[in-house]
Amino acid sequence: MTSDVTARTYMTVGPEPQWWYRDLISCLQATFGTLVARAGADPLEVLGAGWRFLHLPGDVRSEEFYYPCPPDASGGTDLGAALAPHHALHARWWQPADEDDVWRELRGSLAADRPVIAAVDNFHLPFRPAYGDVHAAHLVVVYGLDEVRGLVYVSDAMPPAFRGAVPIEAFLRSWGSANPTDVQDAFFSDSRIGRRCLDVRLDATPPPLTPELLGGFLRTDVEGFTTAGPARTGLAGFDAFAAELLDRCRAGDAGALRELYPFGWGMQAQASLHGELLRGRGRDWGDPALAGAGRAVEAVAHAWTGLRITGAHGLDDPRAVAADIAHHTTVLRGAYARAVDAVGAAAARL
Repeated sequence: MTSDVTARTYMTVGPEPQWWYRDLISCLQATFGTLVARAGADPLEVLGAGWRFLHLPGDVRSEEFYYPCPPDASGGTDLGAALAPHHALHARWWQPADEDDVWRELRGSLAADRPVIAAVDNFHLPFRPAYGDVHAAHLVVVYGLDEVRGLVYVSDAMPPAFRGAVPIEAFLRSWGSANPTDVQDAFFSDSRIGRRCLDVRLDATPPPLTPELLGGFLRTDVEGFTTAGPARTGLAGFDAFAAELLDRCRAGDAGALRELYPFGWGMQAQASLHGELLRGRGRDWGDPALAGAGRAVEAVAHAWTGLRITGAHGLDDPRAVAADIAHHTTVLRGAYARAVDAVGAAAARL
């Protein structure tokens, strides 16, 4: 690594980040997984330890990386804590404080060997398939800056996967894009990028995952799904979400389906990672009940596909897909109920 934080022209390029990807995750989990791995922890154990349902009405944004994040005690939000409730993972959004020097904070992070996650618009990134064609909000890891040669080094595990340099001018257009409404992408356009970045930190190296530790995580899962609260959480929260979704479809409200796709991706990704963790540990520990619980949670993840895709194809006529939406929410509700029961049974044995 080379750096000179006092020079007017700055250059630092850290080690190439490790790609981390699973089929059902979005750029949110992929970029966080990259930074968790860089911190010396297992991304699956950190990002897959928690599982819940949470819907915040009016909060959903048209971004691939949307994830429901409730306010913390200070009134702010911590995306890292939302993604990994059982670990000391924290993340805060920030934007450059100085419009005349947009690189200042980024230089400081990179000089401290701390890559950042940047929000971007795929339309302006030469390595993305949507380059020059479709506007869509996305996340990449920035691990290097070479102002001498005019390059920014980014890592993106999402297919087709890229790791390397892009011209500063292209990155700036992408990082500062208005991300205007694009008829080719109704779900991730129309959301200003605004040079947002995420500072991610893992405050403590997680201890080895043991059956006792995982059992505690699972009991928290079950409590969250079976205990009613003021927010739309757990099985009761899903019921409220599904009923409202169906009512809005029957009323011809395309906005309900436009929100369904990004919201559902977060819930789908979380279930997929949690299920993979349980299934894998059940195999490793010779615990068929735990492995079976993992498969049940993975079934929840796959049940989200039918609902999300049906909603995507129904944008032009929500009333016409209302019956199909009702069917898929019923299938998904059943998958959730079975998975909660299976997780509870596995937890009782750990």
